[in-house]
Amino acid sequence: MDNAHEPATKHEVAELKAELKQDIAESKAELKQDIAGLKLEIGELKADLKLDIAMVRSEMQHTHDALIERIADSETKLLKAFFAFAESNQARLTETERESAALKDRIGILERRVTDVERKVNFPGYPAQ
Repeated sequence: MDNAHEPATKHEVAELKAELKQDIAESKAELKQDIAGLKLEIGELKADLKLDIAMVRSEMQHTHDALIERIADSETKLLKAFFAFAESNQARLTETERESAALKDRIGILERRVTDVERKVNFPGYPAQ
């Protein structure tokens, strides 16, 4: 096709058509090859992603287990601290109750003595109990 203004012959059109068909076939083959390569790469990426997800899940499970263990340890420490506080508080309360009972006994004795004194003052001839 040296001259662009001359009409094309049927043979030239057939040759062009054959060339186009061959180019299309080659493009299809290249495209299929590229698609196959992309599928292979996607498969590899998928496998890598699954492996990464499994690793992240494993790390998260480990972190979760460690967190639960720390929470349980904290609970144990808190319970021990509250128990120690409760024991000391109970001992203090028991001692206070003992002191209170002792003071009540002493006050009772004093009240009896005051009553005896009042009886002697108010009723001189009345016998003491």
